[in-house]
Amino acid sequence: MLLGSHVSMKAPKLFLGSVETALAYHANTFMIYTGAPQNTKRKPIEELKIPEGRQLMAQHDFKDLVIHAPYIVNLGNTKNPTSFQFGIEFLKAEVKRADALGASQIVLHPGAHVGAGPKAAIQQIAHGLNEILSADQHVQIAIETMAGKGKEVGKTFAEIAEIINQIDLQDKVSVCFDTCHTSDAGYPIRDDFEGVLDQFDREIGLNRLKVVHLNDAKNPQGSHKDRHADIGMGTIGFAALNKIAHFKALATVPKIMETPWVPDPENPKKKFAPYGYEIAMLKAETFNTHLTSDILNQVAFDHYLKQ
Repeated sequence: MLLGSHVSMKAPKLFLGSVETALAYHANTFMIYTGAPQNTKRKPIEELKIPEGRQLMAQHDFKDLVIHAPYIVNLGNTKNPTSFQFGIEFLKAEVKRADALGASQIVLHPGAHVGAGPKAAIQQIAHGLNEILSADQHVQIAIETMAGKGKEVGKTFAEIAEIINQIDLQDKVSVCFDTCHTSDAGYPIRDDFEGVLDQFDREIGLNRLKVVHLNDAKNPQGSHKDRHADIGMGTIGFAALNKIAHFKALATVPKIMETPWVPDPENPKKKFAPYGYEIAMLKAETFNTHLTSDILNQVAFDHYLKQ
């Protein structure tokens, strides 16, 4: 089972610090943004401390580094050529950064149609990816399943398949399956994950599923809200997410958690990462009803394994 989370990459340790954080969570895979997710400011590749981070990864037999592209890139934009072209140029540079880091996947929100309609956006996304992808790149771009919030495309497997079918270098694209998004889009993740995965296989192909974002959902199935919850604390629930984490057909697929940090009730600006606790809980395959208090009190992760 490949299990990890989003971890930060910040000065002074940068990528080395990301690996250290993932190790502290007892993960064996992880995901980073190469800079802040809300903007496209990025440090030069040579400043990222890549050799030090890669050495530490090798020492601990880490698998499948995943990168997430920033949210503000919108390849579905047919109305602003400048914004569209900027997204292309940024993602070309992101591919170079990802290959330098040794990442296997760049997760990408496919985009929004900004009023032109899904069909126009799908064509534009495919056009953009055809400009970005090159035969010599190692990393794949993983199109993420979306919740259908606002004017998002990628809320159905059929829409993602339509994007992929228009891409020339199809071996350079894959899919990231987000459990929260897919539930919010209307798929019965909690009650019939096998059926959902069968549908994914028919419409896209299971061989393209290269990343799972393992997130609980704050809202019910079909809500189109895209609000994550900590593992076992949402509408999908621990049993279903634990099943997905251990699902044999996805054994070699990295499962990445993007669950919300837990705020201190006495000081909401102070927040604690849930990831080490969630990883330990999933390894033990047992939900701890004291999850929130354990996170707030910073109880050791092995507390879960001793139950």
